[in-house]
Amino acid sequence: MYNDWFMSFAPVAYRETRIKTTIAVEDTLHKTSNLTDVKPRLLREHPGVLPTLRMSTCPPIAVDRLVGLAGVSKNLVGCMEEGTLPPRMASVALNTDLEKIGTIIEKMADPDIFVWLQPPRKADPAEIHRAATIVADRLCGAVANPIIRNAQEKRQLAAIGAWLEARGYKKLPEGVKYDAMPAGTYSFRLNVPVKAENAAGTVNIPIDTAVMPLSAKRGELPLMIEAKSAGDFTNTNKRRKEEAQKINQLRHTFKDGVRFILFLCGYFDSGYLGYEAGELIDWVWEHRIDDLAQFGL
Repeated sequence: MYNDWFMSFAPVAYRETRIKTTIAVEDTLHKTSNLTDVKPRLLREHPGVLPTLRMSTCPPIAVDRLVGLAGVSKNLVGCMEEGTLPPRMASVALNTDLEKIGTIIEKMADPDIFVWLQPPRKADPAEIHRAATIVADRLCGAVANPIIRNAQEKRQLAAIGAWLEARGYKKLPEGVKYDAMPAGTYSFRLNVPVKAENAAGTVNIPIDTAVMPLSAKRGELPLMIEAKSAGDFTNTNKRRKEEAQKINQLRHTFKDGVRFILFLCGYFDSGYLGYEAGELIDWVWEHRIDDLAQFGL
């Protein structure tokens, strides 16, 4: 089932993201005069262009490699990756480091992508678009798994919603409180406050789907469903502790009233399932979605 979806829809999801990213890259090229003017002023005004600039070099430069090559503050590069600048960094030092970053980018800009750089000449629109598409593909390639996983999760939640509504459930808007859900309702992306470990107060943990059964009694917690998909067995073993951590936080806060299950599609082997079972977490396979009824829905 996962493979069928991947073949049909993953390319669409990836291409849609790449198209949006290409537009952003073209904007960066415009701001930098097509990579011929990567100056401190530009980087001050638009620090968020740094990921695009790193993917514009030959070879593409990782964050830590840029710190080493340019001899600049790791905190500065980290902030720029998030689209900001360090608020406490002295202006002179900031200008110096931004100058070093710009020098590295201009020196290592990929001449096979930005063909107008060597020898220098004016770029035509077709060349700019082609270059932007290549850089956008590099950017998307670095986060390909999250792109696919987000698209798959969106589809999984839609499947759960359709199944619930066919049985009389009504969708509540995002932002509803877990303890204010009437019987026969559900909500996506629900934040549930739990006691913070080793600290005072509470923290919110996100729940993909919360469902208050039609037969729910007053004060009952909703059934919490975590949508999970995986395109290979290795990836699931890296992520299996996420669910255990969530349910342990929920149990620490709500004791025995917690009902938390997984909604699975893809490559989950006995190692993963055994680990979750050991935490008393049950699951429903997406291709057997009607098994949700066994949880009182």
